[in-house]
Amino acid sequence: MAVTPNPPAPPPPYPLTTLPRAIALPFPTWRPPAPHTPPPPRWRSYDRSTPTILSANRRRHAPPAAANGSAGRGGCFGGRAVMAGAGGGALRELLGRARKRKSTFGSIAELQTAALHLLDHHQNLSDLLLEVGGSDKPAGQGGTEHRELSSESFIVSVLQEQASRLAVPAAVLAAKNAVMKIEQICQSSASPSQAPLLNSDQRERLSCLLRTVKDLLEKNVFSRSHFCQEIWKMKDLPVLEAVWHLHRNGITGLGELLESADGRAVEEWLCSSLCALCEQAEGPPQDTEHAGRVLSDFAIMFLQNGFQPSEMGRKLEFKKVPHICHAVLQRMLTWVLNAVGKEKEEGDSTLQAMRFWLNVFDVSTYKSAVDPDSLQQFFRHTLTEVLTYNPLLKVSDAIHKQKEWSFTRTSSLLTALYRKLFVAFSARELICQLQQVLETHEVNWQHVLSCVSTLVVCQAEAEQLFKDLLSHLLIKAFENYDMENMITAFLIARQAALEGPAVFMPYSEWFKASFGNATGHHGSSKKALVFLFEFLSELVPFEVAPYLKVHIMYPPFVPTKHRSILLEYITLAKTRLADLKVAIEDMGLYEDLSSTHESVQPQGQALRDVEKALQIFENTRKIPTSVIEASIFRRPYYTSWFLPALLRPRVLPKAPDVRMAFIDCLKRADKIPPNLYSTYIQACRASKEKTLQDETKVEPSHSKEPAEQLKAELAALRVLIVDQAKHEDVPAQIAVVSDRLSVVLGHNRDENEAATLNSRIQVNVFDPKLEPRHQSVVDLLLTSFCQNLIAASYFNPPDRQGPCLSLFVKMLCGHRSLIPSLLGRLCQLLYHQGPSLNDAHILGLAAFMIHFCESKSLIPEIEADFGISQPVAEKVLSISEFWSCLLVCRTEESLSFCTRFCTAAVSYLLCKFPSFSCGDLCALVPPSLVKKLQYIVPRLSLEARGSTSKEGQADLVWSSLTCPSLNYRRASLCLWKQARFQELLKEKAFQLSFREWLLLELEMHPEKDVLSASERQDFHYWAIYQWYLPAPSASGGCDGDLEKACGVIIGCILDFSQRLNPGSCGQMKSVSPDILCKLQEMVLELGCRRRTLSGCLDAKRHFLFEILQERLKERHCGSALGEQLWRQQELLLHRRILVGLPASTLIVTCQKGKKTLLDCEDFFHYVNSELKNICSRGYALSYGITAHFFRGLLNASLDCEEPAEGVNDVLTTCQTKCPVVLLSAALWWPRLEPVLCSQWKRLFGAPLPEELERLRECQSSAVGFLSSGRVFPPSGPPWISAAFLHRTVQQQIPRGRERNALRRLGADTEQFLVSLLFFSLMDVISAKIAPKEGVDFQTSLEWALEILQCLEERGISWPLLFLSAEEGSGKYCILHSAASERHKRLLPVAFYSLTPGFHHQLLTREHFFLYVALSLYIQLLQLFVEGKDLPQPEQADPLEVISAARRFLLGAIPRCPAKSFGNIGLLLEACEKLDPEVGATLQHFSGPAAAMEVDEELFLF
Repeated sequence: MAVTPNPPAPPPPYPLTTLPRAIALPFPTWRPPAPHTPPPPRWRSYDRSTPTILSANRRRHAPPAAANGSAGRGGCFGGRAVMAGAGGGALRELLGRARKRKSTFGSIAELQTAALHLLDHHQNLSDLLLEVGGSDKPAGQGGTEHRELSSESFIVSVLQEQASRLAVPAAVLAAKNAVMKIEQICQSSASPSQAPLLNSDQRERLSCLLRTVKDLLEKNVFSRSHFCQEIWKMKDLPVLEAVWHLHRNGITGLGELLESADGRAVEEWLCSSLCALCEQAEGPPQDTEHAGRVLSDFAIMFLQNGFQPSEMGRKLEFKKVPHICHAVLQRMLTWVLNAVGKEKEEGDSTLQAMRFWLNVFDVSTYKSAVDPDSLQQFFRHTLTEVLTYNPLLKVSDAIHKQKEWSFTRTSSLLTALYRKLFVAFSARELICQLQQVLETHEVNWQHVLSCVSTLVVCQAEAEQLFKDLLSHLLIKAFENYDMENMITAFLIARQAALEGPAVFMPYSEWFKASFGNATGHHGSSKKALVFLFEFLSELVPFEVAPYLKVHIMYPPFVPTKHRSILLEYITLAKTRLADLKVAIEDMGLYEDLSSTHESVQPQGQALRDVEKALQIFENTRKIPTSVIEASIFRRPYYTSWFLPALLRPRVLPKAPDVRMAFIDCLKRADKIPPNLYSTYIQACRASKEKTLQDETKVEPSHSKEPAEQLKAELAALRVLIVDQAKHEDVPAQIAVVSDRLSVVLGHNRDENEAATLNSRIQVNVFDPKLEPRHQSVVDLLLTSFCQNLIAASYFNPPDRQGPCLSLFVKMLCGHRSLIPSLLGRLCQLLYHQGPSLNDAHILGLAAFMIHFCESKSLIPEIEADFGISQPVAEKVLSISEFWSCLLVCRTEESLSFCTRFCTAAVSYLLCKFPSFSCGDLCALVPPSLVKKLQYIVPRLSLEARGSTSKEGQADLVWSSLTCPSLNYRRASLCLWKQARFQELLKEKAFQLSFREWLLLELEMHPEKDVLSASERQDFHYWAIYQWYLPAPSASGGCDGDLEKACGVIIGCILDFSQRLNPGSCGQMKSVSPDILCKLQEMVLELGCRRRTLSGCLDAKRHFLFEILQERLKERHCGSALGEQLWRQQELLLHRRILVGLPASTLIVTCQKGKKTLLDCEDFFHYVNSELKNICSRGYALSYGITAHFFRGLLNASLDCEEPAEGVNDVLTTCQTKCPVVLLSAALWWPRLEPVLCSQWKRLFGAPLPEELERLRECQSSAVGFLSSGRVFPPSGPPWISAAFLHRTVQQQIPRGRERNALRRLGADTEQFLVSLLFFSLMDVISAKIAPKEGVDFQTSLEWALEILQCLEERGISWPLLFLSAEEGSGKYCILHSAASERHKRLLPVAFYSLTPGFHHQLLTREHFFLYVALSLYIQLLQLFVEGKDLPQPEQADPLEVISAARRFLLGAIPRCPAKSFGNIGLLLEACEKLDPEVGATLQHFSGPAAAMEVDEELFLF
């Protein structure tokens, strides 16, 4: 993948932080290394002339120059010259003359005889072997006589001649002389001690010798057996390399050599030589390479002879060799194991030598040279030896020390050995071998547990296999009540958990899963239960604190009848904790019980708890539940540790920060003792002299050294990831990175983290903030991941990169304290800075997301705060949903970024996992990414809206991402055309439904869209009418159902508006007008269809109101207040949608016989049940919906034969079924009248319908009644006339003529005046709960009191107005049906606001007045207890209202006649419960004696 340098990214728009430095800069261009061209072979220039061998002088006569080898060199190996002096010169002269003049010898036989005679007197046979071995002169350079002379036959003749004189066989003589020469060569080294490798001079001389010996072997003039025997008789045993050359050149095999030696001596020689060989291997590269060849051949020999399947012939041939091979391998392994744990004591050279020996365990060394069964036998034997080596540690030692045996803390020698041994086996075979060793041997627990750690880190499938092994061990333990299996299971579970949740479940989770429920192994019987607690009790003296805390906080399940067993263990465990100076009461609020390391001191844990509590408070602005619980149930820890950590003296900032707000909140909740708080304030004042800079110096962040170590390990990891041959080393290196990361993060591996495993992660997406100490770490890790991906992709496609990147991300997920900062940084990069990222960043983060989702089981739920204007404010999300929320499509820039990111992510997914099925891929990528591509690609490309091409291969997708010439549109279209991507779209999880498409389209800002208005309209037409409307519902379509499509559009508009502008009073200014237009088109089309159908249509409900009311039924909110606010907002939006649709859609036209009728039943039902409850005036709808209904009514009347009659019928029906419509018309008539008159005249040009004309008369009569004293009310329902008069009075300026007007009312006006009082009370309530609606409380109250006075003067009974239709008279049911539910619930407030106007005769005249007053008082108290509907304190203090009502009752009860108490029996109990004093007063005065006393007092009065 060619990555070209990009220009620097523009300054990011998000001001919180900048991009990480390494990411913000362009990635370096990765260039493939130049192909390695080996240098030409440096052949030694040998003198190929025939050497002189007939030297008459001994070596002691050689001149100095020749002796040093600088002149007269005769051997091919660079040894000393053996031919010099006069003898040598005479021979040269003799041979030289042979070419110039005729030989004096008559024949060749004579010449040979003379030569043998000369040799017999002057020869050195061992030197002769070396010299002749180097004879290799080409033909044509020594004359015809010399060409005919055979050196082989010559040396054979010499050997035979001398052997005959000595009376020994020639082969034996050759063997002895060869050994002598080897001894000479080995002793000629200049080093003080014998080295295992020869130098170049020795190597050349030995090579010449071995060539001669090989020639003698071919002529059967060399005895192998005598040679093997003689070689071990050398004064100094041969150099290891010399023996290796004998083996390599076929002189004698290593097995034959070892068989002829003394076993003990050769063992010592081999071990010392091999150790020296390993030490010398750290020299020059050529020595290292040569030592590697020597070692590999010896290793092959050891396995061939020591672990080869037994064969009869071999067993008879070699008896000593198998034992020697075993012994040598065992001693060398012991040499390595002795150094384990002493690496600091050993020198670097020794450690390097041992690491070199570990090459013996490279499987590639043996290839086809060793039988696979033999190889596995050797590796299995070695693993067993390692696990059972020096088994001195007791189980108690293992319990106490095992945390020191984790992967990163184990000796590098031991982990390297384990990893090499693991190559020969599958994970299942390794665990079976481990299990077998544990069952049959005494083991070294340090080696066993470090093996467990290495296995679980380096083998991905080991986690499940270990879980199976643990289950097996527990089953066996409880079957036989075997303590050994129990301790083995516990040690393995704890050891595996030490490596973190990324590779194995935490110990606390394993303990809960194994023993935390009745189905556990211990739940089968009391004996099993006792066995478990006996075992746990035996562990207690050796346990460390974290495990004891787990056992106490997550105790095993125990039946109630055996509870004493558990309590006894808990007491014992707490005693042990006390001995360790760890109190269970001092456990932190957010202490991680899954951590298996030593507990941090309470002070440190309290600081973490404070940080966590502040983080939660900052996101929720509520005191965390854990803090409240601690203040009640864990008071010692809360007061002794948590509060002192929170109230550390500091210089208080000018603007209150989160800590100050949290402290203030706790203080107001009485969670901080006053004396402690005052001490804190005084200490802060005393610290005012110190600056914030000084404070930061006192509390330094982590040192730079651990960060540098982390960088170095990340760099080393990149080298391994790039090289495919080194992928097997990646898991181990990632474990090292994890360990360094723990140190950088504040030693979280050694201390308890500040969050439990199951706690949710809180992320403020709208305003993400990172902890300073985590900022640079997260940037470094993300940078490393991106660079690793870019580097690895240059050399290999994603599917050949192995699991390296996946393991890296999984490791990060195991560091729980890092995840919030990691998610916060991703919010900054993707949500706030996405468009400023370059291609390399996007590609890296997209791949990171895929692997992050791959490890989603390690990530808890996320509480994401998106702010009030975001899609999901304060919602709990999975990691897949979280990624989706970070990628928004609102503007051209964000759409471009989202396209690039989703294309990169899905392309990487398809290329990384080419063999996965579509179902498997669903778990690796958030479905929203694929759905966003389905939304974006057809939006940007006309080509994608047609039939998709199924041509193309997956590699084209990856190439499109890496080709600089392709823009993001072409890259996404290239992906779209891939056959595999189209198959992915057929998966149910990845199908983009019509609803999801609409929500995405509504997010787009039209003014910032990449499409023009006309292009957007074309896209909408295609998507709605050509794609989703005809599509089947199984794939997210509408099945061709227009009503269904309308329902989806309405639901999406409402959902979008709810999450867009909560609290915006139903405004939908940001909703796409294009979508609204499409909705209007569909509704009109449905209306046209309904008109064309015959028959009565009133049997079917109006689809529009059915959709709206279904939404209200489906809502389930967590809290009553949340439900109330959501419902109010929802209804406001419903009203806005209704007003936006054609007015005639509110009315249904149906046929009844031959007559066309207007049906408003559904609209009336919707108004009565829902819409009237959002009326601020309490009894009237808003002007918009009122005018819309009347306009729709007049339009719909066009279909009637008699339009006026149709309108009259509807308005007459309103009087009984929906009076709120007529009351709304009365309220808005001055604005409504001209609109309706104009429309009617435009449509029909006739007089207004009778019912509309009656409304006009009511309005004119009301105005005339107030201004000129005209007769009022007119004919018709009195409550309509009262509504018009009430509205006219409210608009009358100046006020003051109302009282006189009321007195001018004629007789028989009871219903009219009571209705007028009702409307005035509605205004009183509206002024209390909605003062901004323009209704003045005092004015409304005065008007109500005037009406009340008029009622009193006329003696009209009115208290029943305040009772519901079920309790009181049905004559006021129309008024109650028109009022909103909230206004009706607040009638008690209005009633007790009228107490100043109550007449003193009211108590005696209205015998049911006490019942009404008492019922309303109880309702008032219930409202206060429930905390809803009452006015806010700034409008009217609820306590003052209740106090005034209480005073009135306590004063009124004694003055009520006895008959008033006759019907309060049902209220007495409730009153006594809510207000005992009032209840007692009622009880006192409701008795017969009390009633007599009251009558007497009234009589006397």
